[in-house]
Amino acid sequence: MERFGLVGLPNAGKSSLYNALTGGGALAAPYAFATKDPNIGVAKVPDDRLDRLAEMSKSRNVVHASVQVVDIGGLVEGASKGEGLGNKFLANIREVDAIVLVLRAFVDDDVTGPSDPLDHLRVVEIELALADLETVEKRLNQATRQSKLDKGLGDEIAVLQKAYDALSEGKPLYRAGLKPDEREMLAPHFLLTSRRVLVVTNVGEDDIDRIPEIEERVRKEMTSAGDNVEVIGMCVQLEAEAATITDPAERAEMLEGFGLGEGALFRMVRSAYHLLGLRTYFTTGEKESRAWTFYAGSSAPECAGRIHSDFQRGFIKAEVIHWDELLEIGSWTKAKDVGKIRIEGKDYHPVDGDVMEFRFNV
Repeated sequence: MERFGLVGLPNAGKSSLYNALTGGGALAAPYAFATKDPNIGVAKVPDDRLDRLAEMSKSRNVVHASVQVVDIGGLVEGASKGEGLGNKFLANIREVDAIVLVLRAFVDDDVTGPSDPLDHLRVVEIELALADLETVEKRLNQATRQSKLDKGLGDEIAVLQKAYDALSEGKPLYRAGLKPDEREMLAPHFLLTSRRVLVVTNVGEDDIDRIPEIEERVRKEMTSAGDNVEVIGMCVQLEAEAATITDPAERAEMLEGFGLGEGALFRMVRSAYHLLGLRTYFTTGEKESRAWTFYAGSSAPECAGRIHSDFQRGFIKAEVIHWDELLEIGSWTKAKDVGKIRIEGKDYHPVDGDVMEFRFNV
């Protein structure tokens, strides 16, 4: 299962956000390093399309897609040199697929540290960049020595030098203007700042009306990152309280009462899911409707393999229809009768929202 890690300064709201996402019981306390070891839980990816398909099929069971969430202990200035949780903290980040930066944008006299999200952002980015700088410098020196015998290392050295120059200025690699092929060349080094990043700006209850303004301020600061970064503003405390309400109607009523619509939590999970390059296809029937996760660009056999390896190994063909077209027709059987189910082979690349059944033979 793909993982994303919640990263930020102490008391920025990471543990409260973790609890809201996973229904977990992480300690959320107003002092530094309340989280020393990472908390790991699973967040359901809400998807109205799946719910509507399940209703159409009168499914007895509904299974949403999910991602793993890691609540990592607070980052402090000097972490790259061993301050705070130091190397342990950085090692925990290396194990996640994408990073969610949680920035504090609320004032609380009981909580130490800055309340300006850009101050939080500066510390987090510099520390992650310094940690990457050490890795890049070591590999750059090694590759430069090896290049005397291996002239094929020229491209890697050029990319490493570009990365080194950016990181030396405290600039994370997601802001360094790297091209996709350059990012791919750096992938074997598992650099912290070469991943896509979701920024959650955590505002206080009194500033809910200012969420768009605060979001925009952080987004403006992140413009150099292009489409590698997405910014979402939310009041984590309210979202966490809403998440504890089991009745969907009551939860919606609470969020609506604060003018928060469906809430930012669902939007955040969907954004994190897509940042990981993940997409969803569906299977639906009376027994079960399920969302299956696949990587964008996967082939039909690879998608079939997400259900079972036998499906991929013995793949013959896929029967496909897009979810909205199927809903409009009213059932899989009717869609077949009117010739709307497409037959696709091994070269087909499913798109987000496909509903599929696979034929295979082993």
